[in-house]
Amino acid sequence: MLTSKQRSNLIGLSQTISPIGQVGREGVGDNMIKSFSDCLEARELIKVSVLDGCEEAPRAVGEELAEKLRAELVIVIGRKVVLFRRSHKKGIKHIEY
Repeated sequence: MLTSKQRSNLIGLSQTISPIGQVGREGVGDNMIKSFSDCLEARELIKVSVLDGCEEAPRAVGEELAEKLRAELVIVIGRKVVLFRRSHKKGIKHIEY
């Protein structure tokens, strides 16, 4: 669980990153989960766009992604979802929050 200070720092860091993927009409799929999980291992902080065609609300999509990825839902702004998960990889620069 993130504290409000940690969440605030991660929100600041997320403002400079671009979305790495999109959730569309089909919703969250297994291939999407695998891809986002790999990105979280490499980057720790990702942003995902929820397209207008998606039947679920962006908050619900964010919560589903966070649960399936075992990540923290940092924030949902409009149709963008920001997720954080500490990487277990060695040799990468971890986010200081």
